[in-house]
Order: sequence, then C-alpha cells, then structure tokens
Amino acid sequence: MATTYDYAPLFRSTVGFDRLFNLLETQRARSISDWPPYDIAKTGDDSYRISIAVAGFTRDDLDITFQTNLLTVVGKKQEPSSDAYLHRGIAGRPFEHRFELADHVRVTGADLTNGLLEIDLVREIPEEMKPRKIAIESAAAAERSQAPMQIEASNAA
Repeated sequence: MATTYDYAPLFRSTVGFDRLFNLLETQRARSISDWPPYDIAKTGDDSYRISIAVAGFTRDDLDITFQTNLLTVVGKKQEPSSDAYLHRGIAGRPFEHRFELADHVRVTGADLTNGLLEIDLVREIPEEMKPRKIAIESAAAAERSQAPMQIEASNAA
C-alpha cells in the first residue's frame, strides 16, 4: 500500500525547500534498518552525537564516510570465526546506516569504546548566513544619496 503525497501546495509558501521535500519522499520509500540499534542525542546548542551499538566489531570492521549531507556507517566482519557455536546471540552480520544531515553539519570525530561507536557532529553556520539587522533608510536620505554630483567651475580645470 504505497501512498504518495502531493507537496505542490507547500511550494506556494516555501522557497528553497525543494531538497527537503525530495528527502521526505526518499526517506518514506526507503526501508529503515533497525540493526544495529542506535541513538541520536543533542549534546549542545549546535552539537549532536550518534551512538551505534556495534558489539563484536573492531575498528577495522567499520567504515565511516561523510559526503554532502550524507553520513554512511558500514560494518563488515573481516573473516568468519572458525569456532563451532552452540548458540550465537551476538550478531555479526554486515550492516549499513545512512544518516541525512542538515546543511552546515559536519563530523568532528568518531570513537569506538566498549562496543559503542560514537560519532560527534557539529552545526557551523557560516557568518554570511547568520541573521543580520538591516537598516531602514528614509526616502529623503535615499534621494540625497542618489542626487547627481555637480562639478563646480573652479574645480573643473
């Protein structure tokens, strides 16, 4: 039962959110993997942490890639164990998690401790994109600044 949404009425009141609507469509269409489990926490005003439970994986088994608002975490065991398990409860199957990140969010670091992979993120808005106060000029001041310059006869030669 696939349902599609028509976002056209929202285009009238939004400018530049085309990417957001495309993201909503792709997120809804993509199957969400819940393994391995992960948490996303806000650690400050502009900082975040993604924690992924990767018990049994080593640093060499994990690959983290960040490219244009997409963070990809891939886990793949190097070689299968030759042990004969009577019960195998710790999953070692390969996985891939993709996280769509907002604009101006970058990865600052990653750490693997006690079976938890923690990825730190920070949002850094460029100075030119931060809100700034715009001065309002009166009509008289605008006319004075646009008045044509006249050259005086004594300064002409």
